[in-house]
Amino acid sequence: MVNPVESCTARAPGSVGNVAVGFDILGHAFDAVADQVSARRSTSAGVRLVCSGPGSDGIPLDPEKNTAGKAALAVLQLSNAPWGVDLEIIKGIPVGSGLGGSGASAVAGAVAVNGLLEKPLGQTELLDCALEGEAVATGARVIDNVAASLLGGLVFAVEGKPPLARSVAVPEGLYCALVHPDVVIATEQSRAGLSETVSRATSVNQMANLAGVILGCEQSDFSLLGRFLRDVMIEPQRSSQVRGFDQVQAAAMEAGALGCSLSGSGPSIFAWCQGEALAKRVATSMSQVFEQQGIGSQHWVSKVSSRGVQVTETV
Repeated sequence: MVNPVESCTARAPGSVGNVAVGFDILGHAFDAVADQVSARRSTSAGVRLVCSGPGSDGIPLDPEKNTAGKAALAVLQLSNAPWGVDLEIIKGIPVGSGLGGSGASAVAGAVAVNGLLEKPLGQTELLDCALEGEAVATGARVIDNVAASLLGGLVFAVEGKPPLARSVAVPEGLYCALVHPDVVIATEQSRAGLSETVSRATSVNQMANLAGVILGCEQSDFSLLGRFLRDVMIEPQRSSQVRGFDQVQAAAMEAGALGCSLSGSGPSIFAWCQGEALAKRVATSMSQVFEQQGIGSQHWVSKVSSRGVQVTETV
């Protein structure tokens, strides 16, 4: 008889939500930052958790109110597991950064607990459980960040029963430059401020941009990406929340970026670039703008095709 797995550790990358043109339906993994969750089998039912890492002081330890905890509970319930788990969460993604930290914790929590099961859940079931966790933080089962963190790369995703998530091929050499200013924006609060309606012209323009980006990815056509990676619908409503956004965006474009917009609800700002060397220059240029305005920041570079969640250890 094979001994059961007693503990499992999963690492889930951050992510760029919306990707400018695909509000709530498009996201891509950003592997430069990640959250880690370790799950250990327990004879006590339910989930208990501890959390460490930058910004972890304000994260609730009640599993019903914690994204990793809620996702873990969902996996246990769906699998009818007769035991509970102890979770250790290590935050590596800045809280309230627009880098999908809540979704990454939910994904890592679901995958870590899944690693303890004799009959693991499938990818769609894991996505569903992780979305239960994400809803704790955002007030809704927002799928773009969660799907990207789970699958890796660029992902088209639509919430539903069951949720749908499909990978979108991207050109070789497509990189993401990203700058995170020392500002916190709560996703739930930012979503609440969005308009319920947009004009027909804006809607048509945004649909064209989404189609152009998907076509550019499919055909590995950087000129199409450079023309259509523009957010005319959500960015105008949110960019004022990030001081210096217009100047940072301008600096990215002047440095050669294909397009530049908010990562999720912000305050992080991302830019797609052709080649790693250019992406590093763009990231530095964006960070320098914040520095000139007296705002501290961090910046990173990652392949858009970077991998999703990984099980890093089992015992």
